[in-house]
Order: sequence, then structure tokens, then C-alpha cells
Amino acid sequence: MARSTAPSRARRRLIWSATLATVLVATAVALPSDVRRAGSLLAAYDAASAARAADESATRESGTEPHVEAPGTEPHRHDDPATKNAVSRAGETSEDAQDPTTAAEKRANTAYVAAQRRAADPKLKRVRVMPRRTKHPRTRYALANGCYTLTQGGDPLFFKPTDLGTYLLYTRAGTFVSTTGTSTEPGPKTVWTARKKGRKLTFTSEGTRLEQRGRSTFRPTRAQGCTAYPESQINVSGGPHAGVSPFQEVRGYIDAHTHGMAFEFLGGGAHCGKPWDTYGAPYALVDCPDHTYTGGRGAALEAFLSGEPSHDPVGWPTFVDWPAPHSLTHEGTYYRWLERSWRGGQRIFVNLLVENNQLCTLYPIKRNSCDDMDSVRLQAKDMYEMQDYIDAQFGGPGKGFYRIVTSPFEARRVINAGKMAVVMGIETSVPFGCTFKKAPGGDVPACDLASIDRQLDEVHDLGVRQMELVNKFDNALSGIAGDAGSTGVAVNSANFAETGTFWDMRHCEPEVPGAHDRTQYAQPDISPSQQDALFGAIGQLFGAGNLPAVPVYPRPAHCNDRGLTTLGEHTIKALAARHMLFDPDHMSVKARQSSLDTLEEIEYPGVLSSHSWSTPDAYPRIYKLGGFVAPYAGDSTGFVEKWRAHLGWADKRYYFGFGFGADINGLGAQGDPRGADVSNPVTYPFRGLNGVKIKKQHAGERVYDLNVDGVAQYGLYPDWVEDLAKVAGADGRAITQDMARGAEAYLQTWERAHGIAPDSCRNPDLRLPVDRAMKRVQRGMSPRAVMTKVGQPYLRHGRTFGFCARDRAGSKVMVTVHFTRAGTVQRVSRG
Repeated sequence: MARSTAPSRARRRLIWSATLATVLVATAVALPSDVRRAGSLLAAYDAASAARAADESATRESGTEPHVEAPGTEPHRHDDPATKNAVSRAGETSEDAQDPTTAAEKRANTAYVAAQRRAADPKLKRVRVMPRRTKHPRTRYALANGCYTLTQGGDPLFFKPTDLGTYLLYTRAGTFVSTTGTSTEPGPKTVWTARKKGRKLTFTSEGTRLEQRGRSTFRPTRAQGCTAYPESQINVSGGPHAGVSPFQEVRGYIDAHTHGMAFEFLGGGAHCGKPWDTYGAPYALVDCPDHTYTGGRGAALEAFLSGEPSHDPVGWPTFVDWPAPHSLTHEGTYYRWLERSWRGGQRIFVNLLVENNQLCTLYPIKRNSCDDMDSVRLQAKDMYEMQDYIDAQFGGPGKGFYRIVTSPFEARRVINAGKMAVVMGIETSVPFGCTFKKAPGGDVPACDLASIDRQLDEVHDLGVRQMELVNKFDNALSGIAGDAGSTGVAVNSANFAETGTFWDMRHCEPEVPGAHDRTQYAQPDISPSQQDALFGAIGQLFGAGNLPAVPVYPRPAHCNDRGLTTLGEHTIKALAARHMLFDPDHMSVKARQSSLDTLEEIEYPGVLSSHSWSTPDAYPRIYKLGGFVAPYAGDSTGFVEKWRAHLGWADKRYYFGFGFGADINGLGAQGDPRGADVSNPVTYPFRGLNGVKIKKQHAGERVYDLNVDGVAQYGLYPDWVEDLAKVAGADGRAITQDMARGAEAYLQTWERAHGIAPDSCRNPDLRLPVDRAMKRVQRGMSPRAVMTKVGQPYLRHGRTFGFCARDRAGSKVMVTVHFTRAGTVQRVSRG
């Protein structure tokens, strides 16, 4: 494929290339331009493209038809709506040709989901966002974000938590109480630890005790007149929704794939900003030093991806250029933005710990280890620290909305309490150190069964409950789907640096058209909206001249011949033994098919595809196993089409709900705006889940409008869900219902991973004789114990479970289990 002749990006790169080397590294960095460089990655790929063209020419001369890609299978660019919003991101596919489901099956499955929507919704209630504030704080945590005086007639102070029990004391003048008086900037001398002393409190900082008017013990009193500490707003009114019992059916949206701790990955120097900071938004939402010191002109990755020589490096409070849907180097999940999504209806957030050691090694600015497992441990630690920080903002341990959970039963309790269940997952290129080196006698893996089990136990103890086996590279567990275009060039070369071999992409003609891996041919430019463009940009910027040229591959379609290894099969079974959810995304088609074979063999339902990196041959198999699918979010227009496609794959034996995978924070571009001039824009304010009122979000001086800003940051996902309803038209209510049922569907898949049988109403073969079923449920049992005995309930309303049994004639009989307020069985009845 010829290089693009569009002048903008290549010419603008030349403008800032000289500055780049000075700012980042002392050694020269080879930047792509219109000048061909011998030995460069793109030059090598140009040769590969020429060879492919020659091969096709020879094919035509021989009288045979050359391979023709299906419509829409050009290199995968997310700024092209036809590919950004594809059902599968794991291979370029013709969506009409790929679907193995018959038209009749699609109609039946879609009708089943429609019938389920007509069932009664669980009863919900509203809960308070914050504990009720009393005249005097009852605990040392209850000062959080409140206005108090310490002495009678004293000046009011705003108490901004920096952690549990520690505060900045912010004055009306916008300064900080310090051990030396007042300060215009926060620092260690302005952080005060509150300690309870009877009914009073003391405050100390670096060994100095706070004194006011001769007093050093205080009984803070609620006051008015404070200057609030600068913070991003929420702009959602109405209490968060909760269940009327801890064990009922839940409602809420689910993001099954996001990287909330990505500020630590790639060495911690490639990502600008972070989800929280001790000193709040003005210090969390700042640009990278190499961006700031040069006025936005030394931002290597940002400039390379955008084609712009510079950007406004100021984040808080103006946010002129970032965050934005296509800004892959800037923070998108600041905790207040996550809080807004929770307030707007989201109830499950899956945070995947992420790393790529080779690309981390290439990037010249770093403060963290590049080892995948070191990064996993660091990011897991960060998650607990962020949980503590959010707890501090909400008034004490356990008070915050962000709750890390380790089982579906705990997650259900958290959601029904009105909070967000946070699930920890892993998506790294070399999990458990399981790389390999190519050797004459065969692959030499760097891990074994014992080391996998030992480290799997370790991450399980950390709280990990969801996992992919591969990301960008082949490893000792599985082959990879690969990347297309120039991202593929760079990442394939890094794959060689890691393993001593390139992706083994061979020509294939799959039985299911479209079920192949990423096509390997040239695409000269990397745009921010290409899938995983950040990885490709690092490879091109800092690997050119250092990484080997990729091989010439045969004509498409391409399938990686590396599949699931014995170690990979063992890892999947080990995940199942620990009731962890397995995600086959990013695997080669060959490996994914083998992994699903393994799951079917052991009858394990704990499987999901979290961000569209599986191929369409896999989705029906995932649903049939009892698994869950959450496609990549992308644009609202494309997501609606994905939803419609997945309705046809739904399995009537299981509860259906739908989720999304944001893949935010450098890994995936976010949804673009449709424009304020469309006929059906999002109209503010609007009503969200359970009737909350959602207005345009304010962050510092910036006001966000989904119609013109798109999903610029995570707080706009409630607005994006509203846009789904607008795009879906007559199906608007249906898609929002399915999205609201997403959290429940995920929890039910996770319950089945714990050995709970599917419900006996949707699965008649599981119905017990009614007398035997009723005898199995004993007075005093917990909800989990009941499910262990009779399977998942068909109905979970309030303090009752409903499931199906059969009478002597084989007819269906409904059985109802009644629970006490304490959550133990009170009685069992028919009907």
C-alpha cells in the first residue's frame, strides 16, 4: 500500500522533531517522515507491501483470482466509523459474512431478550451520597469536605482530606494552614492528622500540634462562609440507587474493561495525570513534565499521534486540549469523573492492571520497573490506596463509592448498598513471566506449571478475579491476534525482541468467514484512533533502527499459527479452579478456539469478552457457555449496531444484559461526538437510571457537552448511554434496559463460575421434583447456601427468591423462598 500523500501529519512532525530529541533523550531518536530511511520499520514494510503486490500480480497472470478483502477490511482505523465500531477488533471482518447464527436463530434469540425486558424490574430505593453531617463531627473522618470552626468566633476552615484522617485546612483566602503559619501551596507542613481525644480532636503535622487561641484540643463546629477547595463537579442530582435488600437483583451499567491505574504503566512516564492526588484535582490533572517544560512542544507521543506540533499543556482548570476522545497520553479516569459515572448509574467497574515490558523499555522516560508482574503489584497497591482516598472524601473507611470486591456475592451486596463494585483484572503481555525464547530445538518457556500456580495464587490474594492470557505479544501461554497497519509493524518487531520470533501469520481460509487474525500490510501513519495506537507509536518513535524489520507475509487472510500451549491450557484450568473469570480477547483465533474447547470440556461458564478483541465465531460459544460479552464502547452509533448483532447471539438459558468496555487511558480512543446540529442530540438536563437528573458536567472552567465533546473523559459515560437511546430511535428504551441489566448479567456469570447452577426456569432439565426442592431449602440458610442447593433463582425481588420445580406430571411449579431482614431463610412456599 502506498504511503499517504496527505501533507499535514508528516510535515508537522518535521517541525518538532529537532526539539523532541533535546527534551527527551540525549541520543538521537529516529522519527518517521517522508524521507525513506534504509532499515527503518516502514521501509521494511514498504518492501513487504511491494512483495505482496508482486505476488498478486503473479496470481493474476496465472489466471487465478487474487484474494480480495471484504468491504470494510482496510487497515483498522478508529477514525473510520466502519472499522472503529466493528463487532470484532481482533480481525478485519465482513460482518454480513461472518455470522454463523442462522436468521431464524437470530429472530428467536432477539425475541427471547425482548420477552425478558417485559419482566418486572426489582424495586429500588435511593440512598444518601454522604453520611449526614452533624453539628460536631462524630469521628475524626467526618470532617471530610466540610466547613468548620475550631474555636468560637474563629475563622471557618474547609477540611479537604488527603487520606483517611488527614486534612488540608483551607482558609477563606485560599491559603493553607501550615506549621509555620499559612502557605499558598500544599505540602507536608500543611497536612494535618486528626486524632480523637474524648469528644474533642487534636491536629498534628510533622510533630507540630495545631494551636488556636491558646487551645490545642478542639471540638469543631459546623460553619458557613468557607472557600471550597478546587474540585471537579458532578452535576448529577438525586440519591444513588440501591436495592431494598442486599441479595436482590441489581440494576446498573458495567464497564468490563478499563485501565484506571495506567498512569503507572510503560514505566510511569508515558501517561500524564493520574486518577487522584493527595492534594486534589489541581495536582492530579496536570500534564507530563516533558509536555509542560516545553509549552506542549516536547510531547513526543501526543504530537506523533495527533500530528500537531504542540498542545496546550494546561489541564486543570482550563482543559483546552485534554482530556479528549483521541488524546491517548492523558488521564481520563480522575476519581470525580468516575464518581459522576457512578452517580449516573454505573455499578461495576473492572480495572485491568496493564503492562508491556518491551515497549516500556523502549520509552526513554520512566520511574517504574518495566517488569509486567512488578507493574501488576504496583497498580494493585494503587487501587487500594485510591479506595482509601475516596473513603476519606466520603467520611471514613467503607464510606466511599469505590469498593474493591472479590466475589459476586460481595459485589451484589455492594451494589445493593448503592455503591460501585470494583473488580480487579489483568491484561499484560507477559503474565507470570511467561515469555519464551525461540531456539533451534523449539520454544524455551520462562515459566513452568509451578511458577504459574504460585503467581496465580499471589495475584488472587491481591484481589485479581478477571484475566486475559495475552495482550500484544506471543507468549508461553498463547499466540496473539496481532495488530494491523503500522501499529502491527512496531509491535511485531517488539515481539521479536521479546521472543526471538515474529508472529507466525500464515494464509488461511477459515470455515467461518472473518474468523481470522489481524491482516499484516502497510499503513504508513499511526493515528490516535487506531486500536492500541499508543503501543505502535512508541515502537516507531523509539524503536526505529533498534528493532528488526518484519518479514514478508503471504496474502490475507492471516491466521497466527501459534495457538494455545500446554501451559496456557493449564492456566485456564487454574483460573477455573479459583473461580476467576477468563477473557480470551487478544488471543489468536487458533488459541481462542482451543481455549473455548477447554472451557466446554470442563463445563466452565466463567468466561467473557470484554472489549471486542474476540472474533464473531467466538461470541455465540461464549453465550452458550453462560458467559458475558461487553463490546468496546467506541462511538454511540457503532455501539448500537454491536448491541443489535449481539441480541441475535443471546442464549435463552441465561439472563441477558449488556455491558461496554471503555478501554480508556491510552489503550483505546473514546466515543466521538455526533455534533450539536444532529436531529436527535442529547438534551440537557436529562433523566438517568432511577430518575437521577444529569446536567452538563463542569470541571474547573470547562463545561462538557457530549454532543460536541464526545466521551472526553470517564464522567461522560452516563451521557453516552443517553446518546445510545437517541441513536437507537424506537429501540432506545430497549437498549437502555439491556445496559441497566448488564451488571446483573455479569454477576450471574460470575456466580456460575463459583459452581452455582443456572436457574431452573430457563433450564427445564434442571428442575427438581417440588417436594425434594422444597426440602433442600432449610430455615436459617443464607441466600448463597440456597443457591448452592437449588441453583440461581429466576426471580430475586426484595427478600424473596423464585425458582422452578416440577410436579409428578412434569409440569412447572414455582417455588418461593422468603428471607428475613437479616438475610436467612424464613419459610418456603409454592407459587
